[in-house]
Amino acid sequence: MTYRIRVSLLLLGCLAVLALLALLVLYIAVCHMPEFYRRAMDVPQEKLKEGSERMIRRAAALTSDLEKEGSWETLISAEEINGWLAVDMKRNHPDALPEALGDPRVTIDEGGITLACRYEHHGVTSILSLTIVPSIEKDNVLTLRIRGARAGLLPVSLKGVLDRITRFARDMQFHVEWRLGGGDPVALLSLPDAGKGAPTVTIDTLRLGEGEIYIAGTTKQRGRPRL
Repeated sequence: MTYRIRVSLLLLGCLAVLALLALLVLYIAVCHMPEFYRRAMDVPQEKLKEGSERMIRRAAALTSDLEKEGSWETLISAEEINGWLAVDMKRNHPDALPEALGDPRVTIDEGGITLACRYEHHGVTSILSLTIVPSIEKDNVLTLRIRGARAGLLPVSLKGVLDRITRFARDMQFHVEWRLGGGDPVALLSLPDAGKGAPTVTIDTLRLGEGEIYIAGTTKQRGRPRL
């Protein structure tokens, strides 16, 4: 075997090793599980059930408050949302997510709401995550700044996410517009009119804290039409 052939084989061997290492690093990056998601998945079932029940009661109370004239407010915790996602949604709304997605969880802090879920594709399980920063642009215009979409540690395209948000908003009869803010896509969702004779609901405040969302607003009854 000539010197040139030995060098060529050595180089090919090094390239093969590097390719395998690159694939291994890529696989580890894709399969990475965010720490908040790991902790959320370790919550005991009984605690998830308690959170789900609190979430359902809170939603019922808020619905009742929205129908009454005057101010209203609610404080929703990530623990309650995760409980509802793990128990009530899984049991009563099994088709809410595509088949490839499962076990959604959230974490909340002042920087935004981070959502994550398990994604299975061709035998590989990855954790998809996305951060949304909500705020009130003006009366009844909700802005959602979308950033940080990842599969494990790797960034992924936001196109599919933005399309889903648009379809969901239109299904809910929200008017949606898109713009850029700080390099991130921002959705402007205008809350729909409840219709003739229905109360006017206005969201005045939306504030994120450590593990919770505070929302407050007012409800005004519309005057009855003159005969």
